[in-house]
Amino acid sequence: MAHPGGSDQRTVFRASAPGGRDMDEAAAVPRGERPAGVRGRGTDGESGAGRAAQAAPRIEDVIAEPVVAAVRAMQGYGGLVYLRSRDRRSLVLCVVCGVPRSLLKSWWRVPVGGGLPMSEAYRRVESLWLPDEAATMLRFPQFTAALPYPFASAYQPVRVGGEAVGVLVVLRSVARERMDERAVGVVLHDAGRDMERRLTEFARRMPGPTGPDAVAYGIDYDDQPVGVQLPTPPARAVSVGMVEWDLDSDRWSGDDDALSLLGVSRDGFGGTMAEVEARVSPDDLYELRASRREAADAGQVRARRFRVLDDRRGDGQIRYRPVELWGHVVRAEGPGRLLVGALVDAAGGVAASEAAERLPDGLFSLDQDGRVSYANRRCLELLGCELDSLLGHHPWEALTWLHDPAYEDRYRAAMLSQETVSYLVHAADGGWLGFVLYPGVHGLTGRVFRTDAPVGAEPGRALAPLGPAAAAPTSELVAAPRAGALYHVVQMASVLTEAVTVRDVCRAVAEQLLPAFGAQEIALYLIREGRMHLLWESGYPEHFLDRFEGVPLDANLPGVHALTTRLPLFFESPEALVNAYPELVLDPMNAWSFLPLIASGHPVGSCILGWSTPHRFTPEERSALTALGGLAAQAMERARLYDAESAVARGLQEGLLPHRLPAIDRLLTAGRYLPGTQGMAIGGDWYDVIRTGRGVALVIGDVEGHSVGAAAVMGQLRSAVHAFAASGRPPQEVITHTNRLLAELETDVFATCCYIELDPGTGRALAVRAGHPPPLLRHPDGRTESLDLPGGVLLGVQPDAVYPVTSLTLAPGSVLVLYTDGLVETPGGDIETGIETVRRSLADDRAASVEELADRLVRTARRTEDRPDDVALLLTAYGWDAAP
Repeated sequence: MAHPGGSDQRTVFRASAPGGRDMDEAAAVPRGERPAGVRGRGTDGESGAGRAAQAAPRIEDVIAEPVVAAVRAMQGYGGLVYLRSRDRRSLVLCVVCGVPRSLLKSWWRVPVGGGLPMSEAYRRVESLWLPDEAATMLRFPQFTAALPYPFASAYQPVRVGGEAVGVLVVLRSVARERMDERAVGVVLHDAGRDMERRLTEFARRMPGPTGPDAVAYGIDYDDQPVGVQLPTPPARAVSVGMVEWDLDSDRWSGDDDALSLLGVSRDGFGGTMAEVEARVSPDDLYELRASRREAADAGQVRARRFRVLDDRRGDGQIRYRPVELWGHVVRAEGPGRLLVGALVDAAGGVAASEAAERLPDGLFSLDQDGRVSYANRRCLELLGCELDSLLGHHPWEALTWLHDPAYEDRYRAAMLSQETVSYLVHAADGGWLGFVLYPGVHGLTGRVFRTDAPVGAEPGRALAPLGPAAAAPTSELVAAPRAGALYHVVQMASVLTEAVTVRDVCRAVAEQLLPAFGAQEIALYLIREGRMHLLWESGYPEHFLDRFEGVPLDANLPGVHALTTRLPLFFESPEALVNAYPELVLDPMNAWSFLPLIASGHPVGSCILGWSTPHRFTPEERSALTALGGLAAQAMERARLYDAESAVARGLQEGLLPHRLPAIDRLLTAGRYLPGTQGMAIGGDWYDVIRTGRGVALVIGDVEGHSVGAAAVMGQLRSAVHAFAASGRPPQEVITHTNRLLAELETDVFATCCYIELDPGTGRALAVRAGHPPPLLRHPDGRTESLDLPGGVLLGVQPDAVYPVTSLTLAPGSVLVLYTDGLVETPGGDIETGIETVRRSLADDRAASVEELADRLVRTARRTEDRPDDVALLLTAYGWDAAP
């Protein structure tokens, strides 16, 4: 793909997926011909006509039954199964039941790193239960913004060989009785185990690597979702019997079903016309006899209805049951004419349809995909259309005055909440129509009727809620993208509000755009000194972008032209791109979009997306991509400013920390500091080693907050402690004076501190603790303990606070560890567990030097990408003259 960019390792954030495969390398293979196991599809290796009759195993056949079982066990209305994509960036919808596939079009592919419940359940490999819309809003506001409908949902990660390969989702109506969380857990656990067993068996039949670690190979998905019907509720069967009527001799014969409808037995029925007429209501004898004349004249009978005696109850009362006669006349042997046809029980569907035609309101039915499957005459009159123009179409597509995403949104609200939804519509003829939607898992029935204009109706108003059943707020008529495209804009806006650094923005854009639009590669460029520089790329062949690094803004490249003209460019095939840019070197993609990144009227850079197959860009998709480019540009500018300010803040903090610790006889010391990864990535942690008149002071402290202000207060406290300690004051006075100083500064922040004055000659020490985590001490024999030092309140809380002093004696060969809470606290964990983890690591570690030991203790924190707090560590080895 041609655009400005290059793979400068100093500026490129690599985002390659595990495995290095292209997401849709099999996209060109027709459905059903893809090898199983290679992408969750396929055959067992044989080919030819002899294999055609034997269906290849398909992954949806494996997981359909557990999904349906889970939905029924939870009394839900819908179930979904997401499987990981081939490149592991996305979760792809594989099976959907009880919910229209079209309703979930925007969620066929979701980013693994997104703020969605299915993504979180997959990442954490933990089940999740959201009992109502309030719980969903609290945990996943981005998800609720895109699906603002009341429903409950449960999420169960699916494992194969101990490895997460997907997520099972069950949807439930909040109108049902609330389900106990433990009961939900049991259902999800059982469904997950069943699906794991089936998928494991499926995976072991697939070609690929062998061994226990490779059992999950091939359990991924990059196809379209497969719809599975939930079992229909039991209904009364319609009886149909076959009959033959000799029109010349008036003789009847029929099968057992036909005779049962007539209410006669085979042994007692002689087959005469008189016997048939005796079973027919006297008021309907004309219809029976007229059917004979119709058959003789027209050669067929169409829906001749008459009632027959129904005395199956045996109570002596006269009842009649409607039946219909259908048939064709065929020539019998000789000159005879024979009516061959069917006797149909008309007490069910036919009668219901006739009843619907007599109603004063319009009735219509939508199938599970929202397409019209039935409409009575009154409905057609109110809508002003013919039946043929409605059947098989979405109503909001068949009727131009309903062409508004708001109407599709009402359908979504009904189907996803499984509750009645009603609203008013300003029709094309100027009148108002009321709509009421009654959803079910197999479709939707609607009612439409004339009504008066609502109070306060305005000329531009297209839609208004109707009564308490309304499920969504009033909407204005808009010429906007469809709801699916709008979802991506809302989702991207929500994600970018949480992106702080440039790296955060790049990751968010890549994780959202690639899965949302099915693209396989992305490149982000920024302008620097009049040239285009690659900031982030994913999916490109190695070194392909090197030739475009640093191109000027007058280069004849589509990525440059999109930025300088401020107009997006879309190419749906390689031929279209080559025709526009004949000299361009293409990558293996087959469609591209070049989006300008413009923020506050200023050019920022370009975003380039590539598709592995020819791609048609609909007007809605073009609008959505253009809007997303604008959102990305604004976020990028904000992040660049933040990074610049953060660099200044980090420089300030680094200047406040000691650059080198003093050399002390009989002591080896090592200090470490790691900034947090959230907020300004700057905090108030500090450590110090200070010579005193009696020995050496070992100090560690933590000012609350993560800001330049916190770092400034930290600098003041460190200077104060250093001055008080160097003046020869005892430990208690050092902390007391420092506490009073912080209180007098009126900074509205507090701090913790641990101060230990050690005599290197004797190993005796005096320790004072002000709200700080306890030190750790490893004895020469390896025994390690957390020192339970009596302590006082945090610094700055009480100006006159008293801090107790504790005496210690260190044996030669001991190691003393002072640390801040960032080392031992993790999101969702408790500090005691973290302290115990570090204590065990210290006890078990036999590093060759103090520096190596310090590195190992902070290694876990260093590897954590999402580190909310900064980390400070001061390690002191007593009596180590050399490496132990």
